[in-house]
Amino acid sequence: MRLRSLSLRLVLAFLLVGLTGAIIVSLFVGQHTRSAFGRFVFDHSRDPLVAALTEFYRSNASWQRVEVSLRLELGKIWKKDEVEFPWLILTDADGVILISWGKNPIGRRLAEQDLKLGAPIQVDGTVVGWLLYDQLVGPLAPGTIEWDFLEDVQGAIWLSAGSATAVALLLGVLLARAIARPVRELTAATRAVAKGELGHQVTVRSRDDLGELALSFNQMSADLARSNRLRRQMTADIAHDLRTPLSIVLGYTEALSDGKLQGTQEMYDAMHGEAQLLQRLIDDLQTLSLADAGELPLTQLQIAPQTLLERTACAYSVQAEQRNITLRVVAAPDLPLINIDSDRLAQVLGNLMNNALHHTQPGGQITLVAESDAGTVHLCVQDSGDGISSEDLPYVFERFYRGDKARQQQDSASGLGLAIAKSLVEAHGGSISVESVVGKGTSFTITIPYTA
Repeated sequence: MRLRSLSLRLVLAFLLVGLTGAIIVSLFVGQHTRSAFGRFVFDHSRDPLVAALTEFYRSNASWQRVEVSLRLELGKIWKKDEVEFPWLILTDADGVILISWGKNPIGRRLAEQDLKLGAPIQVDGTVVGWLLYDQLVGPLAPGTIEWDFLEDVQGAIWLSAGSATAVALLLGVLLARAIARPVRELTAATRAVAKGELGHQVTVRSRDDLGELALSFNQMSADLARSNRLRRQMTADIAHDLRTPLSIVLGYTEALSDGKLQGTQEMYDAMHGEAQLLQRLIDDLQTLSLADAGELPLTQLQIAPQTLLERTACAYSVQAEQRNITLRVVAAPDLPLINIDSDRLAQVLGNLMNNALHHTQPGGQITLVAESDAGTVHLCVQDSGDGISSEDLPYVFERFYRGDKARQQQDSASGLGLAIAKSLVEAHGGSISVESVVGKGTSFTITIPYTA
């Protein structure tokens, strides 16, 4: 069976982790329980054993045949015939092992620190031997009550481990389903988008990482749908903007070719104007194409921000005066130089000025502001004009956006002006933003970084 299902993989992972954890815990707990309980049993039976061994040595003045006596004494304690316990060690006064039914060999001398862990056997105040608990082996002999108790404890431990594994498996199944369900929905949604169902949304079921993923997918899908819609609108707008001047030029040229009209200066001027409009649209599209490809040529030089604004104000002062609009330049003192292509930035400022002049009523005011802050220079074009509605404000920099039909530039009826401005500013590593209140005016802010 191929493990291609995410749910199956998660369930097996939970099962493996739960089973491994249960086995490790059972082994450690079982070993520790047996060791601790064996020590308890030894401590509990130590005193009668020490007393019996003391009496044996007092009677015999040696440890010869002590093993037989020790077996009998252990049998009395555990209510059983002669037995041996692997956890018990008897040594002489020098620490040499006399009796060991475990892993420590008879005749081995134990270290002094090991002897201190055992119980001394004293006769008339003299240590004649040591009774110790062997740490290297299990504690009890089979068949005793204590052995049966440990077996019951061990069985309970394994039963608990099995129950914990079953619970982990159940939780794993539930969690795997909870994780796999949104993943399956996202997979189906991506296939739907791949088939062209742009804008397809999935249900956000949680606020965790999967919920964030679902939100990101929904945002991406919505953006794709919106971009596709704008692309179609842009294609239609380009076709419309090209068709109008072309129709005029073709109409004149056909009439002239057929001899239906006689050429006049006014006719030639009209055709030339429409050709210029076509050229301007083509140039705008080429600029956007180069900016998108990151190949927009820039000739950057150090220039003072105030100089750039004054040049823009001078270029548009006559139009402002004709419209009875006050034009001012306000620049903060000691502004740093900025490294820019002055012709490109002048194109951006010119676009913003055209908008401001077109939408500012006579008697209004346009202010060009330059200021610096934290490694950046801000160039602002502020007008007291009509303003932009809050519904249209987020989209004013999009290509061919026509939410506010009134805010179309006089020199670029296609709606590419602000999109070009955004691309040119970003080509300089900067950004452009807008704030506006309907009826009170609009403020465009160009932010350009500078190096101190």
